[in-house]
Amino acid sequence: METLFYYLAILQISVGVYLVWHGLRWVGYVRRRMRGDPGFNAPRAAVLCPCKGMEPGLERNLTALTEFDYRNYEIFFILASASDSAYSTVKRVAEHSKAPAHIIIAERPEGCGEKVNNLRVGIEQLPAEFEVLVFADSDGRPGKFWLRRLIAPLNDKQVGAATTMRWLIPNGHDLATALLAAWNASIVTMLTEKGKNFCWGGGTAIRRSVFDEIRVFDEWHHSVSDDYSMTRALQHAGRSIVFVPECLTPAYVDVDFRSLLEFTNRQILITKVYSKKNWASGAATHFLYCATLPLGVAVTLINFFATLPAFHLAILTFVPMLLAAIRGGLRVVAASDVLQPAREQIVSQAWIYIVLGVFIPYLFLFNFVMSLFTRKIRWRGVTYELISPQQTRILAY
Repeated sequence: METLFYYLAILQISVGVYLVWHGLRWVGYVRRRMRGDPGFNAPRAAVLCPCKGMEPGLERNLTALTEFDYRNYEIFFILASASDSAYSTVKRVAEHSKAPAHIIIAERPEGCGEKVNNLRVGIEQLPAEFEVLVFADSDGRPGKFWLRRLIAPLNDKQVGAATTMRWLIPNGHDLATALLAAWNASIVTMLTEKGKNFCWGGGTAIRRSVFDEIRVFDEWHHSVSDDYSMTRALQHAGRSIVFVPECLTPAYVDVDFRSLLEFTNRQILITKVYSKKNWASGAATHFLYCATLPLGVAVTLINFFATLPAFHLAILTFVPMLLAAIRGGLRVVAASDVLQPAREQIVSQAWIYIVLGVFIPYLFLFNFVMSLFTRKIRWRGVTYELISPQQTRILAY
């Protein structure tokens, strides 16, 4: 058992050192992007925001979409029904919007996710004059320059799409909310300067001509995942996805353990269905970490009680945890640089991303295990069965 631990520890430390190096490069990329100038090009943009149900801070989140420093855009709020509890809030925000704002009722979906259906209907109703499509989520609160910076990479005609990612900020002080924030933070650094990036539905910009050319509608036809399906379409067409970290989007959250597991299990199952390679590599990486630590504790205690040398075993057990904490610290540094208005809160909650980040792989491992036994998810009150990337069954609405 001790020999096995040595092999696992050396492998895990090697992976950890690589990931810290990767994290340092990621922070450097974030800071270079922040110093960049987005330029003055402002193609006519449609910001599409699907909405469903009331959530904390909804009005402030939607109002943020109406206050971008961008002279040439309109907002389209899309709901499945006018009886949705969010409708009155959406209507109030639209009526007081500085930018032209519209409300679209998409009706219930058939054979696809409700969010996907909302976006399909919204885009079908857009006038041809809109050159750029921008996708936003109702639970994010982007900053004033978010739209300009997200669209800027599209000035390069070789770029397929530009995307960013959410940064979850706990509103509450409970463990479930803290775990969700730490869990999400590790996803942020998966997007890089030159890696195989994926689109995030809460912050992606794409030229309408590219959207039509790569046939996103075909990928969406029976899909539950708007962003993974768009990613697949871009990859099949050989088009690049640029990560725009300066557009990192804060989302203020407060969840219980049921919501925590529902969200994290859903994300990993969607990944398994739509991106098996990412799912497999993630499962292997987290399993290695989760196996190494308890094995290290076991062999350390066995040697200690047997009055055998144990200090070096304890060090080998501790180093992977230290490297994980360093990665968490690097994420906090970058997020606090980008999200200046929330900097004080992010720094005061740094322990969440650093300390809890050490143990988050165990939550991921649980998510990966759960994804082996079901293809059902619950999302905004609707239950789906994910049969394949091209086939979704609505089980309960």
